Amino acid sequence: MIDVIVLGSAAGGGFPQWNSAAPGCVAARTRQGARPRTQASIAVSADGEHWFVLNASPDLRQQIIETPALHHQGSLRGTPIQSVILTCGEIDAITGLLTLREREPFTLMASDSTLEQLAANPIFGALDPAIVPRVPLTLDAPTALKLKDGSQSGLTLTAFAVPGKAPLYAEAEGSRPDETLGVSITDGTQTVLFIPGCAHITPEIIERASQADLLFFDGTLWRDDEMIRAGLSPKTGQRMGHVSVRDSGGPVECFASCSKPRKVLIHINNSNPVLMEDSPERKDVESAGWTVSEDGMTFRLETP
Repeated sequence: MIDVIVLGSAAGGGFPQWNSAAPGCVAARTRQGARPRTQASIAVSADGEHWFVLNASPDLRQQIIETPALHHQGSLRGTPIQSVILTCGEIDAITGLLTLREREPFTLMASDSTLEQLAANPIFGALDPAIVPRVPLTLDAPTALKLKDGSQSGLTLTAFAVPGKAPLYAEAEGSRPDETLGVSITDGTQTVLFIPGCAHITPEIIERASQADLLFFDGTLWRDDEMIRAGLSPKTGQRMGHVSVRDSGGPVECFASCSKPRKVLIHINNSNPVLMEDSPERKDVESAGWTVSEDGMTFRLETP
């Protein structure tokens, strides 16, 4: 069995974004036709008691408070969170680590590049490596996820590189192959695939998706130039390291033949019209077999 909780479903900035009066953000702020969302993260468990968090968004404290499964019971301090697993070093994936600085043991897992970026920034020293060990992920190598007491969780993780780019604050240094990851988590029977950022969908990614039971995939933008057309940014989706949902080469097209997994969009930007509940784009993507994720959404994968 694998339980999954969507802690946050929006892209960086959340929904509504704090400084935005765009129509979608106004709708979310007033709860009229759109639901607010925090920044993207999920939690995964094999027993419903011990949890592995994928990406530590800036909203992590709020997400924990709003998720009873992540509340500590018993002793004065503690947490059901066993590890935090990072898929990149972007601000919206790492800032929540600072919420977890109260000398609480857990394991931090990430690529060599992301761990180097954390080590280069002294503020993350507040998360004492003596208490929170930093474990580099070996790409394409199955790794048993362990509980804090060293016992097996029943889950195995495989991290793999996907096309992406360096975090915004590190772009001047150039990109490295392990800076954007996808993560596969399995209990030996059921498999969850988490790819919240992807600049190009390769045949290898399609093959992984075809074998998964639950796929969370980058839903940042509907069209590559939507932020330019809306007057929100000079950047395309490709410039930001994201494919677009409905463009050629996007997830709706590329995963159309993947009939096995339940397909879920995550990391959805505030400009994406699929966030509007009655929009034609929402109807279109749902008719194509996709779910638009919401905070608090839960999934359970059980062996038939």
